[in-house]
Amino acid sequence: MREEVAGRMQGILKGLGVYRYCTEKILLPWKSEVTLVRSSLAMLFLIILCITAFLSTRLIDSSSIAGNFQQKSILPRIPFYKYTHPAGKKLHRNRTEFRLNCSLANVTKTCPTNYYPSKYSSQDFYEKSEAVAQQPQCPEYFRWIHEDLLPWRKTGITPEMVEAAKDKNAAFRLVIVNGTAYVETYKHSFQTRDIFTQWGILQLLRRHPGRLPDLDLIFTCGDRPNIVQEYYPSANAKAPPPLFSYDGDDATFDIVFPDWSFWGWPEINIKPWEPLSKDLKEANERRKWMDREPLAFWKGNPHVSPKRMDLLRCNLSDEHDWNLRIYAQDWHREQKEGFKNSDLANQCKHRYKIYIEGIGWSVSEKYILACDSLTLIVKQHYYDFFTRSLMPLQHYWPIRDDTMCRSIKYAVDWGNSHQQEAQAIGKAASRFIQEELNMKYVYDYMYQLLAEYGKLLTYKPTVPRQAVELCSESMACPAEGLIKKYMMDSFAAGPSGVPPCTMPPPYDPATLRSVLQRKEISIEQVQKWEKQYWKTQR
Repeated sequence: MREEVAGRMQGILKGLGVYRYCTEKILLPWKSEVTLVRSSLAMLFLIILCITAFLSTRLIDSSSIAGNFQQKSILPRIPFYKYTHPAGKKLHRNRTEFRLNCSLANVTKTCPTNYYPSKYSSQDFYEKSEAVAQQPQCPEYFRWIHEDLLPWRKTGITPEMVEAAKDKNAAFRLVIVNGTAYVETYKHSFQTRDIFTQWGILQLLRRHPGRLPDLDLIFTCGDRPNIVQEYYPSANAKAPPPLFSYDGDDATFDIVFPDWSFWGWPEINIKPWEPLSKDLKEANERRKWMDREPLAFWKGNPHVSPKRMDLLRCNLSDEHDWNLRIYAQDWHREQKEGFKNSDLANQCKHRYKIYIEGIGWSVSEKYILACDSLTLIVKQHYYDFFTRSLMPLQHYWPIRDDTMCRSIKYAVDWGNSHQQEAQAIGKAASRFIQEELNMKYVYDYMYQLLAEYGKLLTYKPTVPRQAVELCSESMACPAEGLIKKYMMDSFAAGPSGVPPCTMPPPYDPATLRSVLQRKEISIEQVQKWEKQYWKTQR
């Protein structure tokens, strides 16, 4: 009789797909009681208990995040890590994952206990192979990290210097102590710039837990750099305040850091960089360069800077056709209409695309460069973390800002009469963006920059009194709408399978001078061609 009852129970549980779970979690611990089951009522009770326990644990695991998104979209599964060795060999290994711990009762902005290991042995998640020992050298633009940190090489970074940075338009302070992040907010940032910048740093910590040193960082979230060089002359022993910014220029000492949009810009419906870069690549395949409109294209908000207002004069009119089509972007209208006319992947339809700065540098540069079009860059004043390695006539065509319309018309005429060369420049730029600005390298840049910065600290950082602990759970669990979606689309489920790329050496003075001279010579060459062109025109 006992065997018959046990057989019935086993058949029911297997049919429901929960036999293994119930055997391991419920029946084995109750082994002695199971052998005493004599009635169908007791059997039914145990079956219900097993099924209830099974479903409860799955519920807690799968949605522990409240919102209107299904499990597949908010809890990405990455069961295997795949890495391509520089020689082409693919490696596969089970990858450890740490899902977000958002219980139904914990949707407040607090971090649960033991939510993620602050330290994790590299042997546990880095491949023990030649692929790791022979990590490729980081892209060329990583060398600018050494230049950005040069002002503090001799003095180091003291607590007083970091405190002074708070008065330089600082938005927040982020401290990392023993692998855990803490944030102290100083002022409200525009839209969600601060939120997604912090989110990006948290994903870096998830990718490389315990690998970064203790850090004390001050961030600004504006469009322009703040630390003016002339206030800190080289003869003065006083070093400038270390301030992390999204951009810099030749007259400032700001430390340039990847901007928030790599993890999404929900206010204007721009996806995180990883899925968006794939969309742009697919768009290039759909419409080849030769099949595109043989004109230049620009779409954006012209009202943020005088330079963009000047660009409007170059649009098609009854008097002039400067080979340019301009479309002013009204973001308020776009929001009301569901952003149906602002899909970046649908804007790769012209052979030439214009990049022009706004209030400062613009996040649009990477989207424009990724289009396979020949990018026409109006003379720049600001740079972000990767653009200093872009070369005129190799990655883009330089446009004058004093005779903008004439310069654009010449560039388009040149491209249409030198189609192979124009296509090659556009292709080189999009290849640079796709291969050297993928998210792995973005995280690697963050890692190498922060690791080098940490070496300069002359003190051990401590958690500020007003700071709160920061974790992915405290940010993503209570989030809603596109903010939640973009966070989960860019969520790092577990440690990276490979360490960061190998940091290249700094420029020696002669090499750096040669790089800058090469840029100047290329720009001057284009200006000579342009001058000769207009001499032949009416």
